[in-house]
Amino acid sequence: MSAPREVDVLIVGAGPAGLTSAARLAAAGVARVEVLDREQQAGGVPRHCAHGGYGTWLRPLTGPAYARLLVMAAESAGAAVRTGVTALDWTGPSALNTVGPGGPETITARAVVLATGARERPRSARLVPGTRPAGVYTTGELQQAVHLYGQHVGERAVVVGAEGVSYAAAATVRASGAAVVAMVTDLPRPQAPSARAADARLRQGIPLLTGTTVTELLGHGRLSGVRVRHRDGRTVVLPCDTVVFTGDFLPDHELARRGGLALDAGTRGPVVDGSLHTSRPGVFAVGSVLHPVESAATAAREGAHVAGAVLEWLAGAGAERPDSIPLLADPPLRWIAPNRVTPTDRLPYVLRTTAHVPRPLLSVTQDGRALHHERLRTPAVPNRTITLPARWTHQVDPEGGPVRVRLTHR
Repeated sequence: MSAPREVDVLIVGAGPAGLTSAARLAAAGVARVEVLDREQQAGGVPRHCAHGGYGTWLRPLTGPAYARLLVMAAESAGAAVRTGVTALDWTGPSALNTVGPGGPETITARAVVLATGARERPRSARLVPGTRPAGVYTTGELQQAVHLYGQHVGERAVVVGAEGVSYAAAATVRASGAAVVAMVTDLPRPQAPSARAADARLRQGIPLLTGTTVTELLGHGRLSGVRVRHRDGRTVVLPCDTVVFTGDFLPDHELARRGGLALDAGTRGPVVDGSLHTSRPGVFAVGSVLHPVESAATAAREGAHVAGAVLEWLAGAGAERPDSIPLLADPPLRWIAPNRVTPTDRLPYVLRTTAHVPRPLLSVTQDGRALHHERLRTPAVPNRTITLPARWTHQVDPEGGPVRVRLTHR
């Protein structure tokens, strides 16, 4: 093993959050900013998302173009971006053991930013029984096969899920030359915006089966079909040679867990306050490891935000922040991130719900005292982001009890 090496800021993960924070920190004059990523190419998920929707209204970009722009911005600012390097474990409060092309190495930093992202749960983790044929993908595996490696994935595909990422998977299937036999969801309605769902159903002719659960995969050697059960108990077999399991994201929190960082029961990612500071001094977390999974724009926004918090920490001001208190999401809310709050926090919160609420009202209270209420303009839908502004945080009593966020039908 080489001699331990020191940097000012070590960022683990070269997706939109990690690269944006690296660019901001290096541009602010931090001398030694280093980004590690276990993949062979930096850029995160956008690099294999060939569709549009990235960038800005004035400068729309595809995923790969957006990823290249992020990498260029970080490197041009002076950050070192190292790929093919995996962070294995902690050797101290802000020191990590890593391994890469040059062998094992220990890196010590004044501040560490975890931007390790999230992943979809595969078929095995969803406990879907049946045989073990070829032709079973997650969205990420599908997009990499089609857009990075130009592979032919099959002729007829079933997409499991009906949220935004599910429709992106359906578009990738069609781009590969295959047909989408059906999209299936166990929920009563699609979770993607209505215009997108209607376009897939009406213009592209993709059937959507709601209230439907995949109960078995069939076929030997190659997938031959999936057995599904409808809400009324009927079971049918959908003939196909490809199935794509979408959504159901989990944070890549292994490094956080091994470091003993406090994890949130709802998000399963690190607990953070509005500065994105974790329970370990000098260690921050940002992006989809906090809330699986949000858009690249949200991750980049948080990357810019955490850069400011890291600069404060490096200057010694970060240690003077007031103690944070728990921020709790009551059912039917599934989680909220960040999940601790101080009176000085300004980063908007993102939330998810487990139930469809057609006329939602968000309310924030502490010890029975109302801090904020807001009527949302659109229904609250599972697997779709709800945003809560932070303009109420100055009312939080640092000596009081937990702050609770509720979602009710107005």
